[in-house]
Amino acid sequence: MSDAGAITPVIMPKWGLEMREGTVSAWLVNEGARIEVGTPILDVETDKISNAVEAPDPGLLRRRVASEGETLPVKALLGVLAEPEVSDADIDAFIAAYEVPAADEGDADAGPAYQSADVDGIRVRYARRGPAEGVPVLFLHGFGGDLNNWLFNLDAVAEQHPVIALDLPGHGESDARLPGTGLADLAAFVGKFLDALGVPKAHLVGHSLGGAVAARLALDAPDRVASVALVNPAGLGEDINAGYTDGFVKAASRRELKPVVEMLFADPSLVSRQLLDDLLKYKRLDGVTELLADLGGRQFGGGRQAERPVRQLGGLPLLVVWGAEDKVIPAAQAALAPQGADVHVLPGAGHMAMMEKAGEFNTLLKRHLKH
Repeated sequence: MSDAGAITPVIMPKWGLEMREGTVSAWLVNEGARIEVGTPILDVETDKISNAVEAPDPGLLRRRVASEGETLPVKALLGVLAEPEVSDADIDAFIAAYEVPAADEGDADAGPAYQSADVDGIRVRYARRGPAEGVPVLFLHGFGGDLNNWLFNLDAVAEQHPVIALDLPGHGESDARLPGTGLADLAAFVGKFLDALGVPKAHLVGHSLGGAVAARLALDAPDRVASVALVNPAGLGEDINAGYTDGFVKAASRRELKPVVEMLFADPSLVSRQLLDDLLKYKRLDGVTELLADLGGRQFGGGRQAERPVRQLGGLPLLVVWGAEDKVIPAAQAALAPQGADVHVLPGAGHMAMMEKAGEFNTLLKRHLKH
């Protein structure tokens, strides 16, 4: 009798809407190791960033299928988890029979990667994933970022909820124009974006400046917001690292940009050459430097946050997640979260906690969205 049903595959994840393949850079556990859910099993490198593939289920690592240095497509078999009673013959048969699923066999991979909408004459790039029914989860990135800042999170949330992520105006591949530099201007724009998509109500997930925008929208249009989740948010405390905000605006070369972008991570080795090249390509678009200078000056001039709407949030389910080693906005500001907020400070993560601790963040977010 075969025990193939007791075998759990470890597969190449899909990190971000554009990822097609990844390279195994290092195995972190040996065959025969007992692992728990969320245990980092191996490191995978993409053209955007490197990260650890975490255990989908508890079990025994019986076979390392992929070799270090091997480049494989998304959903390729990397390893096999199974208990000791599963025979080697069953594992061999499982590996031999495994086929990489076609890209169109899952909802998360169906349809175009990106869409666009016109909002007050500003073209906005966005992505939708997940089921058609339910209250959507809207992801708002931070200053100088884009929707790909959520590359480790969108598909995980889309397994259970409709997901929408956009490039805020003046960012990513949206038009290099702003509706204004105040949080109320940006929040009103996000509301009009939801109108354009026919979305009456959403869960908001905001990172950094996007967190402050989410809070402002929740205050200005509470009937449109089901819950709020904030990651290393602006809009709570006063201090912010002007070395980052001003440095990001002024950096004009890879050499100048690299030490600035490294401030975003507890582990600076996560800053890849491709990430820097993508940021430089964006910063060299006509009008972007001036736009970022205006926005950064209004919101973060002199290393002080001009607006702090997160402090006023109340009555809505609120999750606050912070990287303990944040070099941009001090993690101590998490203590200023409104009473009743579900607050988590994650060790080993910097300003991009949703990337560096993706598994932990995704678990917290999915639990929050059930309330």
